[in-house]
Amino acid sequence: MKSVNSRIHYGWVILFTGFIGVMGALGFGRFAYTPILPSMKEALSLTYAQMGWIGTGNFIGYMIFAFLGGYLATRFGPRRVISASLVLVAVSLILTGLADSFEFALAMRTLTGAGSAGSNVPIMALASAWFVSRRRGMATGILVSGSSIALLMLGPLIPKILESFPGSGWRVCWYTLGGITLLIALLNYWLIRNRPEEKNLRPVGESSVFPPSADSFPGRSLYTSRSLWHLAGVFFTFGFSYIIYMQFFSAYLINEAKISTEKAGEYLMLLGVLSIFCGPFWGTVSDFIGRKYGLALVLLTQGTSYLIFGLVKSSNGYLASAILFGLTAWSVPSIIAAAVGDTVGARRAPAALGFCILIFSIGQALAPPVAGKIADLTGSFTPAFLLSAVVAFTGMTAALLIRQSSSKS
Repeated sequence: MKSVNSRIHYGWVILFTGFIGVMGALGFGRFAYTPILPSMKEALSLTYAQMGWIGTGNFIGYMIFAFLGGYLATRFGPRRVISASLVLVAVSLILTGLADSFEFALAMRTLTGAGSAGSNVPIMALASAWFVSRRRGMATGILVSGSSIALLMLGPLIPKILESFPGSGWRVCWYTLGGITLLIALLNYWLIRNRPEEKNLRPVGESSVFPPSADSFPGRSLYTSRSLWHLAGVFFTFGFSYIIYMQFFSAYLINEAKISTEKAGEYLMLLGVLSIFCGPFWGTVSDFIGRKYGLALVLLTQGTSYLIFGLVKSSNGYLASAILFGLTAWSVPSIIAAAVGDTVGARRAPAALGFCILIFSIGQALAPPVAGKIADLTGSFTPAFLLSAVVAFTGMTAALLIRQSSSKS
């Protein structure tokens, strides 16, 4: 191990381990529900309303524990909280496979959401401890892309299992994903270290002289900091705007634009493939031009995507919109995570990021019913997409008003 450490900084081991952790926390914990749901619905005789509530339960668990998980990681260290939370994800996935009622499935999916937040938030914050500011956006971008890779794995894996185990395939899917996630939890506990000092190292990219640390950020003012609320507000606009686009993407294309289900699926798949690279790319861009300008460019691009989607009612318009959003899809979370680390320092980053995710989640929760009501009243999703564009452009403007961190670490 010493010979490897002499060539490869342990920060890259942390980054790889965190990447795998995000695959388990979000990729398996959240996104596996969609492909498994049809078989699960049939087996448990679920209504569409119950299906929706099971998905909402996962989201509520995530929203509540995002704040608590970040706080616990700040107090007890990311390694313990990440590992324990991933175990919770694994166990709840396995127990979901044992579900024989709506109520039990809802409870397990809520626990999965809690575990997802408890692991994902500290993982994203690890970049602040192990990478200097000028490389932090790249690091958080790589971490975010873990969920996209998981989506690519789930695409062929879930149908194969469902086909191999008729009738009980959905249960085997949950058992399999739970087992893999348990291995990921063990890997994280084995390899993750909270800070470079535990390995007698300095953060990746740090010079021989320790720069002034942002960890002196006063604890009592963490949640009253105008800078942190500013970042959270920008994150809120992303949560509110993107979820309208993603949640009603297929419904709009199929029901209103009269696009075939297969064609709508192709647009969505293209969006997913492009999204794999957006986190590392835009995170790196923000390292060079600054977080405020990186956020502004991403939100400008996304707002334009929403406008095109709602107004340019043609195949070229839908394609252009999918490309623009896919190229930026998960960039905002990676840049926000880096910006939080720049603002409050590595030690307080988990708690601060958890707070920002809580505000983001509120926007994500409010938007779908508002957009649905608008569609019901107008008979079209177009006004809802225009609203999402306005909110995204508002976020862009707010991003340009962010005060850049003076830290060069």
